[in-house]
Amino acid sequence: MLIYLLIPKRFVVRRIPGYIVESRQSHRLTSSNNSLILHLFHQSTADSSPAVRGSNNQLAHMHRRIHDVCQRESRHLLIRFRDPEQPPGTAALQLRHRNGSTNFRQASHWKHHISSPFNRFEQRYIRKFSRSDVKIRLFAHPALQLNYHYVMHITCHGAARVVTGSCHQVEIDGANFLIDCGMFQGGKDLNRLNYQDFPFDPRKIDFVIVTHGHIDHCGLLPKLTKKGFRGQIYTTPATADLLPIMLGDSAFIQEKDTEHENRRRKRMGLPPRKPLYTTGDAEKIPPMLRLLPYGESMKISAEVTLRFRNAGHIIGSSIVELFLTENGEEKKVVFSGDLGQWDVPIIEDPSFIWNADYVFMESTYGDRLHGERKPRKELLYAQVIKTYERGGKLLIPSFALERTQELLYLLSELKTERSDFPDINIYLDSPLAIKITRVFRDHPDMYDEDARARTDKPFDFPGLICTTSTAESIKINESEDPAIVIAGSGMCTAGRIRHHLKHGIWDSKNTVLFVGYQAPGTLGRVILDGAKEIRMMGLTLAVKAEIARIGSFSAHADRDDLVRWLEAFREKPKKVFLVHGEGKSMDEFAEYLKSKGFDTSVPTRGNNVFQVKYMAKPR
Repeated sequence: MLIYLLIPKRFVVRRIPGYIVESRQSHRLTSSNNSLILHLFHQSTADSSPAVRGSNNQLAHMHRRIHDVCQRESRHLLIRFRDPEQPPGTAALQLRHRNGSTNFRQASHWKHHISSPFNRFEQRYIRKFSRSDVKIRLFAHPALQLNYHYVMHITCHGAARVVTGSCHQVEIDGANFLIDCGMFQGGKDLNRLNYQDFPFDPRKIDFVIVTHGHIDHCGLLPKLTKKGFRGQIYTTPATADLLPIMLGDSAFIQEKDTEHENRRRKRMGLPPRKPLYTTGDAEKIPPMLRLLPYGESMKISAEVTLRFRNAGHIIGSSIVELFLTENGEEKKVVFSGDLGQWDVPIIEDPSFIWNADYVFMESTYGDRLHGERKPRKELLYAQVIKTYERGGKLLIPSFALERTQELLYLLSELKTERSDFPDINIYLDSPLAIKITRVFRDHPDMYDEDARARTDKPFDFPGLICTTSTAESIKINESEDPAIVIAGSGMCTAGRIRHHLKHGIWDSKNTVLFVGYQAPGTLGRVILDGAKEIRMMGLTLAVKAEIARIGSFSAHADRDDLVRWLEAFREKPKKVFLVHGEGKSMDEFAEYLKSKGFDTSVPTRGNNVFQVKYMAKPR
């Protein structure tokens, strides 16, 4: 008897009692080279064990009578092929599919494949998995049972060929945890993903590691707890101070957006919807936080040791170093988180990592440079002067976290250093940014050397007006005096910046200055791409204001910065996985890294990206 069964490439195939087992790569029978063909030759004449003894007629009869039994076991779908007329312990094959489906026909787009002469068997039972999330057990006699189990299994559930939604699941024998649990941000198609069920059972996640406080890295933590997660959340002290602020604001937005949507649905006779999560869900997060400063190691479990290093992206942002142990063998996996640029204000530069087996690296700007390395302070000053001379307002859509504080830092320097800096009001029109700025004041230990050396107050200077109430915000638009207005959100998808655009984007005296990434599908991206008019808040508005961008303000490393960080490894990692980027730019960056000698891969969402090592263990 000869059976060809396509299985994932990561399986380590060994001799099984009662069978001769061989393996070789498949190049003809599958569209990719990520599979093995497993050959099983039955030794009916050479083995006297009753568990494997049998004639060809018996085997043929078994094939005709084989049936599948699908049942839920843990997080796996268990599919068992065996002869129902034989007692337990006879030769059998079990496949476990990890997507949790209880429907045999719906489990991950299966296709048929088996060799002749068992065509009927081919059409009904043996199938190729198009996904690689499979566990295999081959049975002869109970005394000879072999288990093939994984050392490590990593799946990217977000930030895979998209910039947002960071969420990476790490599974080893004894631990199941997440790196980040972020919200998808961008167009409607991406936002819909936030409302889908998690592709894993939150109740079975042991703990979460959060790299930093941006919503696309932490924004679904309240939903995770809402769905049953009860573990601990590990992060840095500064990020722990930011999370209640960021998640509380996100929950407030969810509630208000749902309230607005339900008024519309009521008019249409449709049932109301529930928010993604509520303020109450967000308030459950702080008690779950466990703090770990940069550079200190923490043994979370017998299998997992964690260490944070400075990512230089925003205050408290971290690179995650994981030391994973299985059967006495340690592997080091590094998640870069979001990497910042070098030589930027306030926070320290990104830390270099000297060694790792595998690296998951962000690639937001992997296909481009931030342009002229002219100091961003000078570029900002030029926009202020130009707009002031026209008698207009400089409208700056800004992310409440990090970008706003950097703008305030530079504006305070300009007011001190430039005698010709105009005497105009600088409005910080974002309640969220005002709260976050207090966190920056409370963490001078996170500052770089230049920031620590300053004797003035970079976040509290003459001319800065923080507007917390709606009434104060409205007065800004009622005034015709030149001013600088910093407001969220950074991509113009929500927040007070939309009201300022409503009152100012049609006025040629004004400038709209973008200082951060604009995701596809967002209003900010539409404006930045040169739209002549925009639709917002039920209005069609002509775009007559000057549209400007300072790319060097980005908190993300560009291509050269990313390569600089990666080339600092004293020995090249075995593999580099690119995440957190748009598909086209990631592909270009992957080719660029390959030209520099790095084995590089670009994961897709939901697929296991790791070639897992399997070990055979007799029962």
